[in-house]
Amino acid sequence: MEPSAEQDQGEKKVYEVSTFPVPFPLGEIKENITINTKTPSNPSKEQIINQAFKFHSEGNIQQAEKYYQYFIDRGFNDNRVFSNYGVILKNLGKLKEAELYTRKAIKLNPNYAKAYYDLAYILIDIGKVKEAEISLLKAIKINPNFADAYLNLGEIMRYISKLQEAELYTRKAIEINPNFADAYLNLGKILRYIGKLQEAELSVIKAIELNPDLAKAYYSLSLLKFSDENKIWKDKLFSESFLNKKSQKDQVNIYFARANILHKEKKYEDSSKCLKLANKLKLYLQPSNANLLINKSKVLLIQSDKEEINRKELRKYPESIFIVGMPRSGSTLLESILSLRNDVHDLGEINILEESLLECKKPKQEINLAELYWEKVNHKTELNITTNKWLYNYQYAGIIAGNIPNAKIIHCYRNPLDNILSIYRAHFEQGNEYSSSLVDCANVYLNQKEVMSKYKNRFRSKIYDLNYDSLVKNPDKEIKSLINWIGWDWQESYLSPHLNTRSVKTRSNVEVRSPINSKSIGGWKNYKDMLKPAIEILTQTNKYQDITS
Repeated sequence: MEPSAEQDQGEKKVYEVSTFPVPFPLGEIKENITINTKTPSNPSKEQIINQAFKFHSEGNIQQAEKYYQYFIDRGFNDNRVFSNYGVILKNLGKLKEAELYTRKAIKLNPNYAKAYYDLAYILIDIGKVKEAEISLLKAIKINPNFADAYLNLGEIMRYISKLQEAELYTRKAIEINPNFADAYLNLGKILRYIGKLQEAELSVIKAIELNPDLAKAYYSLSLLKFSDENKIWKDKLFSESFLNKKSQKDQVNIYFARANILHKEKKYEDSSKCLKLANKLKLYLQPSNANLLINKSKVLLIQSDKEEINRKELRKYPESIFIVGMPRSGSTLLESILSLRNDVHDLGEINILEESLLECKKPKQEINLAELYWEKVNHKTELNITTNKWLYNYQYAGIIAGNIPNAKIIHCYRNPLDNILSIYRAHFEQGNEYSSSLVDCANVYLNQKEVMSKYKNRFRSKIYDLNYDSLVKNPDKEIKSLINWIGWDWQESYLSPHLNTRSVKTRSNVEVRSPINSKSIGGWKNYKDMLKPAIEILTQTNKYQDITS
């Protein structure tokens, strides 16, 4: 069983500049009716629009932008132009201008469904998820057969963990457009999250049947089991022609998909080659954030020594369990074990502690950190026990231990080489960019261990060490020890986390459906040559100088 990871790679269509893991594609430009190949020196309004649409539909964004701007500078008003121009500005990172022009399109034509759709596309990147949802609902109200709007509304629901609604909206998109490959792909992802793995596989295969060049579908399918009947998609995935004319992002998905299949087939040397290609390209697209993470850890460690955060008399607080550590260290398995208790709500990977701390530091802020944190938690659940699996809360372990009453911290860790290999194979999205560099993976791992070691020296009674390797080798002993430390009554169901029906959005959503096993222990040995850069870093420390022996 592979341990936890962050959410899967986001799905995006056409213009893939968004940093949000929800796809908001530019709608098809169907307005490019009469095309003028030669624009006169004093073009008419319709000629300018037609030429702009022509460039835009052909992917010549630079020229389209010039024509849209020229049109607007002349004082012409057309909702289609403002809406399309807004999407271009969004993809250039000019979010305020993009929102302004798209809202202008809506003002010009309040019944233009595409403008509401495009506005949602922009609002997502601004972080206004609820407003994006409202905008999509308006688009659907205007055009009840707007399949793309249903698809993206489903993706918003998936992102905020409302998976039942996500499934309903995505199925509606398929009902409207039975040949909607992206909808089948997204449905497969939702079904995987809720544990319907066989249905998920069938849905993703359908996506590939409808669009054999949909690279992200091959990656999604590579995470699931596969059988001889799927030979056709595997042959396509490994064909040389499949990489032709693919975007760099699609190539990343293809190489990771190949690596996953080769790993399952125990062709580790070939899998290593694909992993190197995938991560090298991904690192080019998303530079490592290792230095940012390490420097932040150091700053917070210093601050935790000095900081007193409004320690006024506090009321009785609910029980809060913080699960911290590196990605792929067993946190999803742990959360599945703990959430088998009926009165536990798993918050998942949600960064509300840091949000609360930042708000707490605002001028004239009187509210206590613990009160602010629990206000945010109470918006999500009425249960008295929560688990928070934002793994990078290890940086805040000192603040948690010193300032949040009734808090417990569980530090998940495992063999560093198995952990680093699993991270390198995981194909994370935003926030874990260091995962594409073996050197940076090793450095972040060591920093995390050092930081937690110092916090444990100061707050030993509030931090529990959970060794993933020991857990999967001897689950009965390790889980009983953990439950005893937390102070809960024992129940046999804790030994069967694979029966937990909760939704799982992390990379471990397939593995966690299987009984606890130790299959992944020692897997690094199959990739020893590939891991040499990480081994070199680790063996420079006293603790890991004999890591490979």
